[in-house]
Amino acid sequence: LRENLARFLREVIPTAEEVGIRMCIHPDDPPRPLMGLPRIVSNADDIAFVLGAVDAPANGLTLCSGSLGANPVNDVPAIAKRYADRIWFAHLRNVAKDPDGSFMEADHLGGDTDMVALVTVLLEEQKRRQDAGDRNWRIPMRPDHGHELLDDVGKPTHPGYPAIGRLRGLAELRGVMQAVSSLRDLPL
Repeated sequence: LRENLARFLREVIPTAEEVGIRMCIHPDDPPRPLMGLPRIVSNADDIAFVLGAVDAPANGLTLCSGSLGANPVNDVPAIAKRYADRIWFAHLRNVAKDPDGSFMEADHLGGDTDMVALVTVLLEEQKRRQDAGDRNWRIPMRPDHGHELLDDVGKPTHPGYPAIGRLRGLAELRGVMQAVSSLRDLPL
């Protein structure tokens, strides 16, 4: 699987570079074999392989804090810091892990990933990009997944994507972003 992905990237990334597209791979969700299918983007070493397969800005990462956070070996803020210059999109969600390796969706600020530390890394990278004159300095970020709340209950939605629950997550994350931005003089 790794070699197939690398071959694909070697074919696609040069064209993406030519036309100004930034590709970004999403980590495995969940980050462990599922129904016998192996996973290839589940930790920092896997990300290093993917980004190193074609070391070019167009070959980037969607940082999904929930997918990476579900792997007990991952320190998500550290992974974000290590690959900050290649993160082109961020899904901000949180999970709580159990000792047996299972996990469940948690509140955006209530899971095992230190979301304040993660947001700080992302905002610091935005500042670095802005200071370097990158016109695309913002990292698009969105709250990912949410709990059914209030008017969400009973409505036909895709699991993890209720409107009110995701708005709550957005409000929490925007609050963290505003506080970190203000305290550290970082651009939003």
